[in-house]
Amino acid sequence: MDNAADPAPGSALRLPLALPGQRIGLFGGSFDPPHKGHLTLSLMAIRRLRLDAVWWLVTPGNPLKDHAPGALARRLAAAEAMASDPRITVTAVEASLRTRYTADTLTILARRLAGVKLVWLMGADNLSQFHRWRHWRQIAETMPIAVYDRPGSTFRAMASPAAHALARFRLDEADAALLPGHATPAWVFLHGPRVAMSSTALRAGSMKESARS
Repeated sequence: MDNAADPAPGSALRLPLALPGQRIGLFGGSFDPPHKGHLTLSLMAIRRLRLDAVWWLVTPGNPLKDHAPGALARRLAAAEAMASDPRITVTAVEASLRTRYTADTLTILARRLAGVKLVWLMGADNLSQFHRWRHWRQIAETMPIAVYDRPGSTFRAMASPAAHALARFRLDEADAALLPGHATPAWVFLHGPRVAMSSTALRAGSMKESARS
C-alpha cells in the first residue's frame, strides 16, 4: 500500500469550503467533455444521499485509459459551465496534489477533511473494472461508495470481482441516505435515470464532425 503524502511544505492545497458534519460527494473523472449526464447523476446523488454538495474532481489523466485527456484548463472551464447547480463545485485538486491514483487522492482528502462525511461517487461501468484500480480495497476502506446505474453496465457491474468481494457491505437502496458517515467499507447501488450519454461517445461524435468540416 502506498503512503499518500500531502503536498510539499510551502505548497498550498486549496479546497472548497467544507465544514465538519457536512455530507459531500466526490465525483472524479476526466470530464472530457462534461455533459448533462454528469449533472443529472450529481443531482440524483444529492437527493438520494442527502448530500450538502458534490465536488467534481477533474483529473489530469486516467491511468486506465489509453488516450490523454484534453487540456486541463479547457476541461475545467467546460465543467464550470455545465455545473449549473450551486451545490456542485468544480475542482482540480488532483493536479494540486500531484496524485496519479484515486486511492492516494482520497486518502489525503479524508485526512484533510476529518469530520466531513465524504462519499465516493462512481458509475456502474467503473464498478465493473474497479478491481483493476490501484489499491481499490483501500478506496473502499477510506470512504463509503455510491454506485449509480448506467445503461449496459448493470449486470456486468454486479457480477464483477469487486462487487462480489464487497457484497456483504452493501446497503439496501432504501437506506441510501445512511451512507454518508457510515462505517467503511459500505456501498449502495442507486437506480434512477439511466443516462446513456458518455464523454467517449461525445468525443467520437465531435471528431467525426471535425473530419467532415
